[in-house]
Amino acid sequence: MAKRPKPEEIVAKLRQADVLISQGQSVAEAIRAIGVTEVTYYRWRKEYGGLKSNQVRRMKDLETENARLRKAIADLTLDKLILQEAAPGKLLSPARRRVCVEHVRNVLHVSERRACRALGQHRSTQRKLPRGDDDEEALTADLVALARQYGRYGYRKIAALLKAAGWLVNDKRVERIWRREGLKVPQKQPKKGRLWDADGSCVRLRPEHPNHVWSYDFVEERTHDGRKFRMLNVIDEFTHECLAIRVARKLKAIDVIDVLSDLFILRGVPGHIRSDNGPEFVAKTVQSWITGVGAQTAYIAPGSPWENGFIESFNARLRDELLNGEIFYTLKEAQVVIESWRCHYNTIRPHASLGYRPPAPEVFVPAFAAWPARSAKQPMEQRPTLH
Repeated sequence: MAKRPKPEEIVAKLRQADVLISQGQSVAEAIRAIGVTEVTYYRWRKEYGGLKSNQVRRMKDLETENARLRKAIADLTLDKLILQEAAPGKLLSPARRRVCVEHVRNVLHVSERRACRALGQHRSTQRKLPRGDDDEEALTADLVALARQYGRYGYRKIAALLKAAGWLVNDKRVERIWRREGLKVPQKQPKKGRLWDADGSCVRLRPEHPNHVWSYDFVEERTHDGRKFRMLNVIDEFTHECLAIRVARKLKAIDVIDVLSDLFILRGVPGHIRSDNGPEFVAKTVQSWITGVGAQTAYIAPGSPWENGFIESFNARLRDELLNGEIFYTLKEAQVVIESWRCHYNTIRPHASLGYRPPAPEVFVPAFAAWPARSAKQPMEQRPTLH
């Protein structure tokens, strides 16, 4: 098979034919002299006529560069198509990337290597299937059940509840299952700066031990018929325990005294009681009564709710986790449900500021406490699934 001549050789033959024609030979004689057919000669003439060797080399370089650019544009276009076909947003986990790579391959009919390179997935990770633990299904069932029961909890609080139930898991594994199951993390609250003893700030009384500083405040809500009812919340700022929530249609200064007297008899008299400047708290009867039993009042500056941050944070948790998701048809129903939530808040709910432990957990002796100590080499029985 004859070898196709290079562009430089074609230009050289055409120049040779031009020289022969200029010496008086006919076109047919010049074509026979360069050893090609008449059709080939005129085709070369149409494509390379009037060009010199350096111009041919330049044209060849331009064609090579054009081909490279076309390939680069094609690659970028394919990458764009792959990313458009992929799931919107960032693919943060290898499992999501693995599923996305398979989807792209089925839709766009590209190779695994090409899809992995566009989506940032290593091919070994794509081919290696994850192997879950034996208790993966049971743990997932318990996690989904807790997430369904406590819809406003994130995976960290759910992990604390799982650990309290006896699961030996860490937060990373809980987060992986949480995201795999498509559970939505509650919106994060904005961070608030601390109050420092600098110029322009207040000197806030800080709790140093239990029963040192209590805080109380009012929260308002409505029943289904549109009638208002009020809640008087009392917390211990050191332990973060909710001491009482009094629910009634109306709460006056005498009701504040009634709630405080019950708590003082049950828990003792605190050193200070912090509140805002509401009329129920600054009433002379309340001030004189608190002073008479040996406690001190600590009022915040007017219009400065951040100085009473503990009770304000508790009110926000109460409204976010309970009030916004409940419909109260009667006042009695509200009293029962809110008191049940208060007990859960004190004994079960994990608190991030306390290392994901409840402020006042229930103390009980389990039935297996009297059993002999288990050897470290004996395996632990598989926990049943929570229901």
